[in-house]
Amino acid sequence: MGAKVPRNFRLLEELEKGEKGLGAEGCSYGNADDDDLFLSNWNGTLLGAPHSPFENRIYSLKMHCGDEYPDKPPTIQFVTRINLPCVNQKNGVVDPEGLDCLKHWKRDFTMETVLMALRKHMLEAWNKAERKKQNLPQPQEDSRY
Repeated sequence: MGAKVPRNFRLLEELEKGEKGLGAEGCSYGNADDDDLFLSNWNGTLLGAPHSPFENRIYSLKMHCGDEYPDKPPTIQFVTRINLPCVNQKNGVVDPEGLDCLKHWKRDFTMETVLMALRKHMLEAWNKAERKKQNLPQPQEDSRY
């Protein structure tokens, strides 16, 4: 078993990757407050999944890494309104029970892991709605919680 990387070192690694744009396509993330020495509050951006009602939209998120991160998952909240089954429609908070990577969190997961899982969830929700011949209407573009 390898050494357990301390929280702040882990977050510094994630910050460096996010700031250098080395993350996955379709998402970006970074520290929300330069004065936040504990690197607790982050901003994220997701490009809407292609070939879905989310396509050509940009979604902003807030992410909070508590004291127990990365042993416990971050809390995620959409700033931009979105209609997804795992998102509370009143406040934009992502329900950890509705997103597998949060529900089954592992220490080696990152904020990028969560952002990519949300992007994948967009496609899954759309495909499920399509199979049931249902619509997945989205709020007006650029509307906020």
